[in-house]
Amino acid sequence: MSNALKFGLATPSTLWRQDWQQRQQTVARIADSGFDHIFMADHVSFRNGSGTDGFVEVAALSQLHPTLGVMTGIYLLPLRHPLPVARQLASMANLAQGRMTFGVGIGGEDRHELEVCGVDPRRRGARANEALEIIKGLLAGESVTFAGQEFNVHDAIIRPTPKSPIPIIVGGRSDAALTRTAKFGDGWLGVWCSATRFAQATASVKTQAEALGRNDVDWMHGYQPWVGLDSNDSSAAYATVKNGMEAFYRIPFEKFERYTPSGTPAEVAEQLAPYIESGARLFNLKVCAKHAEEEVDLGAELVRELRRHGVALVS
Repeated sequence: MSNALKFGLATPSTLWRQDWQQRQQTVARIADSGFDHIFMADHVSFRNGSGTDGFVEVAALSQLHPTLGVMTGIYLLPLRHPLPVARQLASMANLAQGRMTFGVGIGGEDRHELEVCGVDPRRRGARANEALEIIKGLLAGESVTFAGQEFNVHDAIIRPTPKSPIPIIVGGRSDAALTRTAKFGDGWLGVWCSATRFAQATASVKTQAEALGRNDVDWMHGYQPWVGLDSNDSSAAYATVKNGMEAFYRIPFEKFERYTPSGTPAEVAEQLAPYIESGARLFNLKVCAKHAEEEVDLGAELVRELRRHGVALVS
């Protein structure tokens, strides 16, 4: 596993309300602040119909800066057929060569979202597994014939083949997600779990992958928390992330509170440092701040603090 830490910032909440020049300036500031990529969640019709298409957004983000990476975090693969997804990935490999990371999962917080897309929520894991097998074959340049319970394709081909592999990071808290990572992924993306659980999960991925003959993966395991940040007011940081999460998930904050750091950047870094010790090498940070224009600067300060912890813990 690589010792280098990588950091992603969720698309700033005000970015798409800015004009073109302001967007470029904001994204440049993110790149200059020590972030490796911007990531964006993906939803078709979440809770009250909310959502953003993850692929559309990362495609747009990739054209605002020449070197900053982009990542779907996470893309709800069971809602789509694998052939168009493979084409989207191949297109991203052309639009942003070497800068795309495919964070993928199965969703499920809102069963109705799956149902309105014609997907049986009970079959979402099976659909993701079959889709990943098809997509990996296509992106490797193979002609893929696959007969499954969810998808059937015959002599499917996607050209051009990406010049460099697109990393696949698999999200999900279940044991099935760990098995999916072991079989198809380059890393696991944890959420709402303790550092102890994180270490157990990544150890399970390694054991299962080796049993499948995948002994040479340079694992990039990550953690994706919402964080409340304030320069000096911990209570304000707590209130901001509480309000943000409840507005998005429509679930009481008590369900998330245990695994949602808040405080000053130094305080939050202390709360996240155990994940580095447990093997996290990627952090996707959804920053909540009292004033939206402070998200980037406060996130950057947190990144600096975490890099200091990383040097001490992994060197």
